Amino acid sequence: MRYLIPALALWASAAAAQTETSLELVLLADASGSIDAGELAFQRQGYADALLSDAVQGAIADTLHGHIAVTYVEWATNQVQVVDWMLIDGRPAAQAFADALTIAPRAAFGRNAIGAALLEGQRLIEVNDFDGFRHVIDFSGDSMGNSSGPPIVPSRDQVLAQGTVINALPILRPDSPRRAGYDLEQLYADNIIGGPGAFMVTAEGRESFAAAVQRKLFLEIAGEVPPLRLALKQR
Repeated sequence: MRYLIPALALWASAAAAQTETSLELVLLADASGSIDAGELAFQRQGYADALLSDAVQGAIADTLHGHIAVTYVEWATNQVQVVDWMLIDGRPAAQAFADALTIAPRAAFGRNAIGAALLEGQRLIEVNDFDGFRHVIDFSGDSMGNSSGPPIVPSRDQVLAQGTVINALPILRPDSPRRAGYDLEQLYADNIIGGPGAFMVTAEGRESFAAAVQRKLFLEIAGEVPPLRLALKQR
């Protein structure tokens, strides 16, 4: 019993040390073998530009706290935290995040391990120094492969059980058009996204990727609940 008060004091001290914010957002981006160096740089620039956009900056300013906490993680066989958690409370902080993102070397390699990526996103939410009102993992990818690590659906369910919402950005490659038996959007809807208000925004290709990222971040930060499937072009 004599250990109870010190333990409670330690817990209270740790809780007090956390910074309250409106949203903890994990940007979980595909860096598997299907993403070459040029595409990796293009993806990073898309997220950097989205964070700096007027729409996303306005959404951040309108949150309860006026700021959010963001980290950028690339996944393949391994997962790498490219940019550590950062409090984004305006354009200077967003610019610092964007600068760190665009200059970091590639460190994730190999094939897909989606289940492991989702679990790593949740782990990073649990061990950071922020206390977010909402927790969101923003998953992007161009396939449903899972060549190593834990299976996707149980991993997804484990994340959802912690109260984290998983949204998705399916990226449709030119060489992988929608075809019978392989609808990437439907696969993501059935196996990856989940939680209250979970949704997808589809990038129909390189041309629409930046716009899709901006729209998705705006919706996530604003807390708006759109239709499940949002495509930027008519199907």
